[in-house]
Amino acid sequence: MVLSHAASDTDVSVHSTFASRYVRTSLPRFKMPGNSIPKEAAYQIINDELMLDGNPRLNLASFVTTWMEPECDKLIMESINKNYVDMDEYPSITIELQNRCVNMIANLFNAPLGETETAVGVGTVGSSEAIMLAGLAFKRKWQNKRKAEGKPFDKPNIVTGANVQVCWEKFARYFEVELKEVKLSEGYYVMDPEKAVEMVDENTICVAAILGSTLNGEFEDVKLLNDLLVLKNKENGWDTPIHVDAASGGFLAPFLYPELEWDFRLPLVKSINVSGHKYGLVYAGIGWVVWRTKEDLPEELIFHINYLGTDQPTFTLNFSKGSSQVIAQYYQLIRLGHEGYRNVMENCRENMIVLREGLEKTDRFNIVSQDEGVPLVAFSLKDSSSHTEFEISDMLRRYGWTVPAYSMPPNAQHITVLRVVIREDFSRTLAERLVIDIEKVMRELDELPSRVVKKISLGEEKSEANGDNLMVTVKKSDLERQREIINGWKKLVSDRKKTNGIC
Repeated sequence: MVLSHAASDTDVSVHSTFASRYVRTSLPRFKMPGNSIPKEAAYQIINDELMLDGNPRLNLASFVTTWMEPECDKLIMESINKNYVDMDEYPSITIELQNRCVNMIANLFNAPLGETETAVGVGTVGSSEAIMLAGLAFKRKWQNKRKAEGKPFDKPNIVTGANVQVCWEKFARYFEVELKEVKLSEGYYVMDPEKAVEMVDENTICVAAILGSTLNGEFEDVKLLNDLLVLKNKENGWDTPIHVDAASGGFLAPFLYPELEWDFRLPLVKSINVSGHKYGLVYAGIGWVVWRTKEDLPEELIFHINYLGTDQPTFTLNFSKGSSQVIAQYYQLIRLGHEGYRNVMENCRENMIVLREGLEKTDRFNIVSQDEGVPLVAFSLKDSSSHTEFEISDMLRRYGWTVPAYSMPPNAQHITVLRVVIREDFSRTLAERLVIDIEKVMRELDELPSRVVKKISLGEEKSEANGDNLMVTVKKSDLERQREIINGWKKLVSDRKKTNGIC
């Protein structure tokens, strides 16, 4: 959710050239207009403003699906007016199709199900809600056990890496759980399993492992984490579990790395979340969380309602929502099958290799991402003494590309990288074109003066000794200079954003 803010007094109306055929006066921007306008005018006004957005397919910052087949688009539109939560009215969607998807995904993750046993899971609005639900289940199970043992249950904590997505921080803050983060280090940008297990204590409700870091796409070593945690649990008489945040990697690993042990094959993995709207290949708005067994989801968290026609069990943070994303997920699962998903993922990986090799040939970048993981390329400048990754990101927008630049979390915040996510609709041709455009940007930057570095690469300090004002030049370390360059560009980008109003 984007928090809204008030605009200036001069920016309170919406004007439209085409709408002047129907509407001669401007529309209020933040108040509902007093009169109706023709549907054609309303469409044109909104369409004009949406033209200012970037091209979703060239948005290489996002993991979220931006293209689906026309047949699936048609299914989405045909079901857009069906409420997901109305089980009695729409049993095919809420009960049947969701259950089919949950069971397919649970089997994909090697859940220990019997021949006639059904999986335990639920569809969510992305992985953020899925993580909230999984975290609540862990917290309640831990609290129930502590109460039964007569021990304090008011200080739960969760162990993660500093590379986790912000939804984990939200869970910790919203539901009053201490977040214990394993700090990163230069060259190692995921959670260290040994350090994570060292942080585990009797109040730890779970350890969260990431299958596909947002920062560089790397898979964390869930197998090693499981083995180390088994030993610590045995030594202390605990049963601290593992949750796997497979938002990005859950639909990748089973097809690209089927032998990799990260899922329910490991005994301490009790729940897994995955984003259907990432490599599940569905438009934004669908996630999934599945539990190992029914015992891993406390019954007291499941509500039963009957005011929509029949008894309906529900375990979600949301209530009413569209059903089209569940339908779209089921379409992809039966349309593609194992063969289709494997082909898509292999193609993404091949296009990732094309882009990575193209960047390596320029001899200007260090590749930060790993070969095994989410198909993305994270890279940084070998020499950032004159220009920075933020400049490259800014200048690539001239060519239509959205490529994010960002600094790593603690304790690697002095490292800045660019990241390109390879999705299904990012072709080899686009990969080759992106390399060409990056080379153009680098040539342009080489010809430009170093705008920020000239001002901040050397520090100037005043000394008032003996009453005299002396200007002393102080040479700064490479690390200090790098951080000041990053902060300078962050400020420049931030100032530009402040001046960009709505046209």
